[in-house]
Parts: sequence; C-alpha cells; structure tokens
Amino acid sequence: MLARRRFLAPIVLLLVLVVVAFWLTATRSGDSEAVFTEQELTVGGTPEADGAEVDLDATLYLPERTPAPAVLLAHGFGGSKRSVAADAEELAGRGYVVLTYSARGFGASGGLIHLDHPDFEIEDGRRLLDELAARPEVRKDADGDPWMGVVGASYGGALALMLAAADPRVDSIVPMITWNDLPQALFPQFAAGPETGVFKKQWTALLLGSTLTGSDGSLSGTPTAQQLKSFAQGDAEQAVCGRLAKDLCLGYVDTATKGRPSAELIELLAESSPARSLDRITADTLLIQGQQDSLFPLSEADANAKGIESVKQYWTSDGHDVGTDTEELRPVVAEFLAATLDPAGSEALEQIPEFRVEVSDGAISTATTARIAQLRSADQAPGTDATPMVRLPLVGGSQFALAPPGATPAAITSLPGASALLGALGSSGAIASSGLNLSALPGETVNFQTAPLKEPLTITGSSQITVSIDSSAADATLFASVVDVDPEGRTTLPAQLVTPIRVKASEASEVTIALPSVVRDIPAGHRLRVVLSSTDQAYAMPQEARLYRVQLAGDEMLTVPEVELATEDAGDVVPWAAMIGLIIGIALILLLFALRAARKRPTHPDDSLANVPLSIEGLGKAYGDGFRAVSDVSFRVEAGQVLGLLGPNGAGKTTTLRMLMGLILPSEGRIRIFGHEVRPGAPVLSRLGSFIEGPGFLPHLSGRDNLNLYWRSTGRDADPHLDVALEIAGLGKDVERKVRTYSQGMRQRLAIAQAMLGLPDLLVLDEPANGLDPPQIREMREVLARYAATGRTVVVSSHLLAEVEQTCSHVVVMAAGRLVAQGPVAELVGHGASVAVEVDDVARAAEVAKNVAGIEDVRVADGSLVVRADVETRAELVRQLVLADLRVSRIAPQRGLEETFLALVGKGN
Repeated sequence: MLARRRFLAPIVLLLVLVVVAFWLTATRSGDSEAVFTEQELTVGGTPEADGAEVDLDATLYLPERTPAPAVLLAHGFGGSKRSVAADAEELAGRGYVVLTYSARGFGASGGLIHLDHPDFEIEDGRRLLDELAARPEVRKDADGDPWMGVVGASYGGALALMLAAADPRVDSIVPMITWNDLPQALFPQFAAGPETGVFKKQWTALLLGSTLTGSDGSLSGTPTAQQLKSFAQGDAEQAVCGRLAKDLCLGYVDTATKGRPSAELIELLAESSPARSLDRITADTLLIQGQQDSLFPLSEADANAKGIESVKQYWTSDGHDVGTDTEELRPVVAEFLAATLDPAGSEALEQIPEFRVEVSDGAISTATTARIAQLRSADQAPGTDATPMVRLPLVGGSQFALAPPGATPAAITSLPGASALLGALGSSGAIASSGLNLSALPGETVNFQTAPLKEPLTITGSSQITVSIDSSAADATLFASVVDVDPEGRTTLPAQLVTPIRVKASEASEVTIALPSVVRDIPAGHRLRVVLSSTDQAYAMPQEARLYRVQLAGDEMLTVPEVELATEDAGDVVPWAAMIGLIIGIALILLLFALRAARKRPTHPDDSLANVPLSIEGLGKAYGDGFRAVSDVSFRVEAGQVLGLLGPNGAGKTTTLRMLMGLILPSEGRIRIFGHEVRPGAPVLSRLGSFIEGPGFLPHLSGRDNLNLYWRSTGRDADPHLDVALEIAGLGKDVERKVRTYSQGMRQRLAIAQAMLGLPDLLVLDEPANGLDPPQIREMREVLARYAATGRTVVVSSHLLAEVEQTCSHVVVMAAGRLVAQGPVAELVGHGASVAVEVDDVARAAEVAKNVAGIEDVRVADGSLVVRADVETRAELVRQLVLADLRVSRIAPQRGLEETFLALVGKGN
C-alpha cells in the first residue's frame, strides 16, 4: 500500500497538468475562433496585355461585429488563398474584416504571373480594395475612407509595400521577409562596381521553376488551361513558361544560359520593386524581416526602412532558409494592426519600439520545435548614420585565392530553404569532424582576422571592410562573410550568409565591401574573421580559371555596427504553444517516473551468487511489434575471466549488453551482478564499467580533463583510481594532450580508461577494437589482459574472432537471439577434425597427401600442411610422408575459433 502511494501523487499531478494544458489550449483557441462567417467571391482582376479577362478567386471573412477595420491578406510566391486561411481566421477572430485571394497565376485565379508588377498584381490589389471599400461591414471614417491594412509575406509583402504606395486608402501595412529591389535581390552586389551583381541562380531557379507546379505546390502532371491554350495557338514559348509571363520567363531563360541578365530584364524586375515608390507610402509600416534568409536578407529591409516615413522594424530569427512561422508572428502583427487601425491607437503605436530583434544562438526548443530567441529592442534601427560603430584592427597580409576552372569544386554556404541545416552540421561538428569546411575550401579563400575581443560584442547589421583586389581576368567575383571564431578555433558562419561582389579589375584598387547583415552575440575571447571566397555554389560564377590577390586597404579595420539593445519581456509575443509544450513535457517526465516506480518490485540478493560477477538466467527481449531480439539466454561469468560474446549481426549481442547495463528492461529472465538483480538505477550498477557504441569526448579538453569531468558527472564520491586506470590503458603522457589531437586508437584507449574509472569489478565493452589497426588491436588486447590480471572480470563483444581467441579465456556464442555454445576457448577449438603437419617440404607433402585415401581438404597454411582426416588416416599420412623421404617434425589438431564459430552459427540458424 505504501508503494502505491509513492507513485499515486505523481499520477494525480500528471492528470492535473494535462487538464490545465488542454484548458489553456481550448482557451487560447477560443480567442481566435470567435464567431465569423466566410463568403466565397470572384473579383475581376486587371486584364492581361492581350485583353484576356482575369478572375481572382477570393474569400471574405466577416467577424461577428461590424462595421470593423479591414485587412487584405496576401500570400507568398507559389501559394494561394488557402496558404493564409489560418491567419485570416485568427484576424477575423480578433474582429477584422479579412479578404484573402489567390494572386493571378496561382491557385484558382486566372492570368499570368508578373512578379508584383504595377500594371497587373498591384492593380489587382486596388480592385480588391475597391471590393472592401464598397462593403458596409467595413468601418469608414467621416469622409467615407475605409480603415484598411495590408499584410503579406515574401511575394505578398512586396505587394503590401507597392499597394500602399499606389493607393492612399491603405492606412497600415505589415510586409514580411520581402524585397526592396528585385535586381539587387536576384543579382546582389555589395561593393562599388558594375550596376548588376552576381546571379543568385539557385534561389531564382527554385522560385521561377515553381510556376510549373500545381496550386498545392506539388508537381503538376497535367498542363494548365493557359498552357493548353498556348499550345493550341501555336505559342510554344508561352506553353513552356507555364503561368509565368513570357517576358519574365524568356528573360530568366536567357540569364540562366548566359549567367548575366539583359538590360530589359533588369528594367522589368525594377518595375516590380518597392524601391521605386517608397517615398509615396504614407501608411504606418511594420517591416518584419528574417535573419535566416539568403533570398531576401536583412539588407532588403534596411533599404525599405530608409525610404518610408513612418516605419518600425522587427527582425525575426526565422526566414526563407528555415521557413517563417506566421503563427508565431501573429501576436506581433495583431499588436501593430490594433495600434494603427484604431483612431485612438496613436498612443499604443508610440509604445511599440522602433526596432525589435530576436537574438538566437540557433538552439531549437525540444518542446515546441521553435527557435529559442531573446527579444531585444532599441529606439533606433541599425543602418542609420547614428548607428554606433566598433572599429577592430585586422591582420593578414597579401593573399591569393584561386577560382578553379568550371567553378568546381565550389563552396557551399546556403541551400534554398535548408541553409540552417548546413549551419547545424557545422556547429555540431558533423562536417568539421570529417576534415571538411564546405564554406571555406582550401586555396579558394583569403582570411583577415581580429585579435581576441576584450569585451563582448553584439553585431547588429552589416559590417564593412576595405580591401584591394587584383585579378588575372578583367573582373573579379568574390563572396564575403564574417565568421565567429571561438578560443578553440571552431568557426560559425552566422545564418550561413555571404555577400557577393563583382568588380572590374581596373576599378578595384580599393573596394569597400558590405558584409552580410547579421545579429549575433560575440563573447569576449572570440575573434572575428573576414573570409573572401572565390566560389559559392548558390551563385553563377565565371567558368574560366582565375587567380585573385587580395590585401587589406584603407585603415585595415573591420567596422562593426553595435546597436544598444535592451532585453524586453516578450509578453504575448512568446507563443502559448511553448507554455503548453512545457507543461506537457513536465507531465511526460512525471509519467515516466510514475511508470518506473510502478514497475519496480522489491528484489532480494541471491547470496549464493554474491561472488559471481555476472549471472544471466532465461533472458529474453521482445518488442511491441512482435520482434524478438533475445530468447532464453543463460550463462555465468566468473571472477578473473575475460568472456568474449560472439555472434553475427542481429544475433542479439548489443541488446543483451544493454539489458546487462540496465538501459532497457528484459521481457523475461533475470540478470544478476554479484547476486543483485539489475534494474534501471540499481545500486549494483556502480560496480560495472561500460563502453558501448563509442564515447563522446570534448575535443578541446585533455584526456585527463575529460576523465575528471566524466567522473564528477556521475556524482560518486569514491576514489576514481584515475592513475591506475591510465596505467592499465597505457596512454602515458598523451593523457595531457587535447583529445582532438588523438588518433582513433588513443581515443579507444581513453574510452577504456573511462570505463575503468573506479576500477569496477565488471567491465563491459562493445566492439572496443572498432577502427583500430593491427598494432592498436594488440595494444587493446594487452590492456584487457592487464585489467583481468587484477582479479576483475571483463565481458567483451567483438566480431574479430582471431582477437577473441587470443584475448578471451571463455566465449559465449549467440545466433538469432539464442545461445548456441559457451565454455572455455580452448575446449571449443580443441576437438576439431583438422590437423597441422609440420614438414620440411610443404609443397611436396601436399602432393603426397592428395594421394592418401581418406584425406580431405588438403591445403597449406602458415607454412604447415593442413588436412582433414580421422585418427587412422592421420597415421597413414605420416607413414606415406616418411616413405616419400619427407621429415615430419610435428602433427597437432588444427581448429581455430573462426571454424568453430562458423560451424556453431550454422547449427544455431
């Protein structure tokens, strides 16, 4: 009864937390699911250039109470009105009249895609505003002017900017992760030089290629009505271009072929750019831009902000490279709309900081999968003349970088929609451990570096550097970045961003480069490194081989913007999902403890096994899907033995070891260590040391420091006997070196030393010789022999049969989850039918043996004649060898563990 009470309280608390979580979810959902109605609409759009009529597919969301302010909600490129349906419902739940629609060329709407051109998409937007203005449900001021806002992300964000410039009826806009100037976004240039920069080929291909997909984003196996019409009219070019306007499509095809845009395409893209009309925007503006964005980086928001009269900025830690979660941004958008679409909202608008930024180190919440960020604010955004600048001296002489022929191999810094993956691999060491740095290929980069920072620094915006560039060609194409280097030399490329530059050699005596706009905390002791690379896979590059020489110029300083940021309470900006996820996470932890408590049963030690290191009886493990990994395994290991656990892949060896260590529970049977039953957390496990599937060491610490840190983390007060373990492992003075300098063999020996800490009475090792060369394997064998010589016991799982034969005193053989043999190694290999005959002329002896009746399998091995024969036939063989005038010096049974193993496994299967 007392045991039941111990875990009853956690279960009750668990139920309470789950109820609270569901209540919070329901309450929060109730806020955004207030009563509203939906109406499907068809709005006439602007006709195409050939006079073809265009219908726009739209949905109107009407809140319970009207009249109310209206919001036009635009979707991103490749989406449709369905893409923003959840955002529309949330805004309608907050009391707004919301109109969503599929832009021309997308979803069920007609027409072609013109990339937010003023004559097409922007005019469509004005017609949609007409639809809202004519609605009695939309609130209007005394002059009959409706209260209207426009919200959109990416493609929809540019529309919000350009529509506000074209129509004074727009009172508030929230453009998110969008562009300022399309030529700069798709052909970026971050230094003085030619008018157009470097072609961003990957992103451009991804965007424009998506026009050949269906409205749901999947590949369309059937041509669209417009494509069929084009085929019927003999317009093959338009048929191939799908729903992308022909002038854009052919301009893109020409650019993709030549690597440089035509003047006509640049002008066409410029017409679809907010940059040309920012000075006409009178609406209150909240620019939301993503830091993880190699398509429309922060510099695009900075350029938009400089041209708008009433603007605030919010830099989210998301972006096109990781996907922008509009759900998390809904409170930010709602706060701004409430302050700008209400006549009495001017005071609330003043309370919103001019600049807010989510500062993140890239960590992801395990509860919500959202990026963990701290919200900070300032009275002024970066990029203005008043932005504080920190000047840091750089070192690095004249350096050369080769641009290889064909631009291959090329550095990889960003992948459309997946750049954060590269950053995660790099920061986790998955790439670095392989010896590769994909963003800085040898011979293709030059580096300039600061001294270690004496004070911490937060980069907020775009840093600058001045260099001189000489090129073996008429121009130079380079990719610049700023890298965070920690005291151990590990590097992090913030947001995986680079800025491209293309300069004419004749104008490149001194070039000031604007480095990527980033937000990052740089701790004291770190360095900043400026890297210029001759290649980057995301961009079109010169195909001929080139050689560049780059050196510092000007004052040889790195100029870093540092805005004074104040940490603020995120308030409602923090998603409720995080709180709910935290509660559910706590509940699951409590449930785990409750289940563990429920499964524990009182056990009593078996005194008859008090001196037996390991006893396994009837052990079995079955999983929920019916798979049985281990069945009815029983064996004992006595003190001082070195036991080899053998078996082919899938034999159940690792599963048995995991049960032995208490990592997983057996389905049946018992494991006892010195008479005590093994359960998760059992005190007797302190007498066991283990090494399974490779240890994790901190590479910047020495071997000794790693061992000390591990022992402290166990929480044990006992003497670790560190020196004894190190002596047995045989690391010598190498234990004082940093682990990153270790060979694989040294790491394995350090792992063995870690398992030996505290000198456990039972040492369990899974494949300790993996990755070792023969000399290292011999050293490992000696390590295990020395440890067993202390009177302790070793269990080792291995697939190296020869090593087991030389290292182990006893062996257990498993196959298909069952035990097929056990016993001393000598007994298992000593009863074979093969014999080895040592003779003075092995080749001639083999010829004699082939003619002796009853002899099988005649071969030469290790300088001896090996045959298979019974006792009587062996005697006849010796007689015939002597008659042939051959000198026989020795005959002995010859059967190795490998032969025994193969025979046993075959029998077991």
